[in-house]
Amino acid sequence: MTKRTGRYTFTFDSHPKILSFAAVAGPKESEGPLGECFDKIFYDPKVLMNSWEQAESEFQKEALSLAIKKAEAKGEDLDFIFAGDLLNQCISSSYGLKDFSIPYLGQYGACSTMAQSLIMGAITLESGVGRLCGCVTSSHFCSAERQYRFPLEYGGQRTPTAQWTVTGAGSCLLGYAKHPAPCITRACVGRILDAGVKDSANMGAAMAPAAAQTLCDFLSDSGQSVLDYDRIFTGDLGLVGSDILYTLCKEQGHDLRQNHSDCGLLIYDRQKQDVHAGGSGCGCAASVLCGHILPSMAAGKLKKILFIATGALMSSTSSQQGLSIPCIAHLVEISI
Repeated sequence: MTKRTGRYTFTFDSHPKILSFAAVAGPKESEGPLGECFDKIFYDPKVLMNSWEQAESEFQKEALSLAIKKAEAKGEDLDFIFAGDLLNQCISSSYGLKDFSIPYLGQYGACSTMAQSLIMGAITLESGVGRLCGCVTSSHFCSAERQYRFPLEYGGQRTPTAQWTVTGAGSCLLGYAKHPAPCITRACVGRILDAGVKDSANMGAAMAPAAAQTLCDFLSDSGQSVLDYDRIFTGDLGLVGSDILYTLCKEQGHDLRQNHSDCGLLIYDRQKQDVHAGGSGCGCAASVLCGHILPSMAAGKLKKILFIATGALMSSTSSQQGLSIPCIAHLVEISI
């Protein structure tokens, strides 16, 4: 049974397990510090497809296929698939997953989608409605640039606060098994927070207040301390957002500098790769979770972590209309 803990947090008594996980990445990601962690690298970011959007669908398809294979399962064994991406109407997910013929619930939390999908999958399992669920999300630098900023042919100048959208995907299979596996023990669904930031090239500043709000909500509800966790991972705040997060949490009495890591700073080498403030995109948190964090837990290097994926709930239309960027952050506690 799922139980409420405080106002915003809930506990999963049955501890749904992450039975398998897989990460797929592109060529730029393969050149970063986590290059050897990914299950598969597509060195052709277009994957021989006709468009960047179709290529992104292939990334999702491959990530889910690998996770299913690792679990020694078949597509028809899955009761539900929770998936999403950054593109309009989540077309990377719908086109990438249509051939699996799995009951599908599309998710949109922008870059927070992986955490949102894990929460929805865990709720579904604990309710008894599902026995095996898939969670998958992706992003692609070229498809995201075309939708949110400028087509690559434009050759626009990037500002120092800008982040590089990760070309990659991550997938998890949730279920129950007797063998040890990382478990989803608690979760905190975020509240929409609009800090008034309008610059789509400064997502870290827009998303950091939402990350701080969700983390502080969880710590207040659960009575936990940041030092109770081996590591606290945020989705893709990058350099700018991480510094803002430290300041906001410090004001609430939480010092994150000792055990915080950001997926957007882990996936690239900012000194050697031209990514400015770090990585971003749905595929950033997803590929780092499935390629680096969960394998570290399975190997016993990490026992208890918080995964806080952040998302900017904007669209190209809202940006063109001069609106500020409302943001969200969802938190998942994972233990082994």
